[in-house]
Amino acid sequence: MNTHQALEHLRNGETASANSNLHICMHKIAQDALKITSELNSAYHEPEEIRRIFSKLIGKEVPKSFTLFPPFYSECAKNIFIGENVFINCGCHFQDQGGIYIGDNALIGSYVVMATINHSLSPENRADNHPSPIHIGKNVWIGSGAIILPGVTIGDNTVVGAGSIVTKDLPANVVAVGNPCKILREINEHILSV
Repeated sequence: MNTHQALEHLRNGETASANSNLHICMHKIAQDALKITSELNSAYHEPEEIRRIFSKLIGKEVPKSFTLFPPFYSECAKNIFIGENVFINCGCHFQDQGGIYIGDNALIGSYVVMATINHSLSPENRADNHPSPIHIGKNVWIGSGAIILPGVTIGDNTVVGAGSIVTKDLPANVVAVGNPCKILREINEHILSV
């Protein structure tokens, strides 16, 4: 199994059973990501250089409007997809094997974790990996220290409070906070038009 096939299988939600070809390929992909994140995080880089290294890390060009403040961590990175004007603050960890899709104008706070992998509850199969994608809508703001769990979709314009743990989908145009994250209030049309 090659890298392209493995990434596609993971994006499609195929279980990576322990010691399977897919699982072994995941570990090879991880080594490449660890090498590139080491380069990204080991010294100061101008914004253009950060975009170049991050593009190498995810295997595709990021928009010129993309901004990242290192350090950044991922043990895959090839299943990250970035929209226009995305900002990712320092210390984030994206476990993106199942796919992380970030919409235009999204703001990702410091130390946000996005995890797209679950393990089996059965002890006999605990090492199996079950990928499920995360979708972040346009104009979303995720506060510092939030954790976004596998399979979650966050609707356009939504704000996730700092330290929240998002276990289920959030609709568009809400403020949501807590552990587990719950809707606090709607964002009204007047605020959206400002």
